[in-house]
Amino acid sequence: MRSIRDDRTTRAVIRDEALRLFAAHGPETVSVRQIAAVAGVSPALVVHHFGSKEGLRQEVDHHVLGVFEAMLGELTGEGGAELLDPGTGAGSLGEVFARHLPPGSPLPDYLRRLLLSDTDAGRLLFRWLFDLSRTALDGMAAAGLAAPGREPAVRAAFLLGNDLAVFLLRDRLTEVLGVDPLSAEGMARWAPEMLSIYAGGLNATPQEVQGDDS
Repeated sequence: MRSIRDDRTTRAVIRDEALRLFAAHGPETVSVRQIAAVAGVSPALVVHHFGSKEGLRQEVDHHVLGVFEAMLGELTGEGGAELLDPGTGAGSLGEVFARHLPPGSPLPDYLRRLLLSDTDAGRLLFRWLFDLSRTALDGMAAAGLAAPGREPAVRAAFLLGNDLAVFLLRDRLTEVLGVDPLSAEGMARWAPEMLSIYAGGLNATPQEVQGDDS
């Protein structure tokens, strides 16, 4: 049984440990017994709180969506333009998460699984992120910071797809770059290249990042 006391309820502890296991191994391969073991409770108590593993998964999905919404809502404000505006220093979802999530957080890995899942939560999350990307692009176009393109929806989807590729291909990118692209070090390397390409195309030279001695 759980011996280290903290300020979370037992329900929250079970949810958080399920989140870690789901992010690492996928919800389909994780059992209620495994979740109970790492949470320090009995399988019966997991069922008591959530009804079933599917009920627990839905609770985890709801929690993750809430965390993402609160985080991005705080950073982008009502207009959402900060998310895609290179002048603000936010730049991408990856940078947002690298700055505001602790190292080893399971949320980026769970985001990847959620977006690729055939679930209402996955579809809702992608639609929400697309709408945010579209709102940001519209705001930047209105401010003269970006062109909307012939098809603004396609342009917004392209920008979002590039952003999400860092999450979906995180492990493979880590292998070829030698650094986790969602870590602070990885983002320090990734962001200048990404923003210079957005601003000037493949012929652009990345700007020096502040504090770079190279």
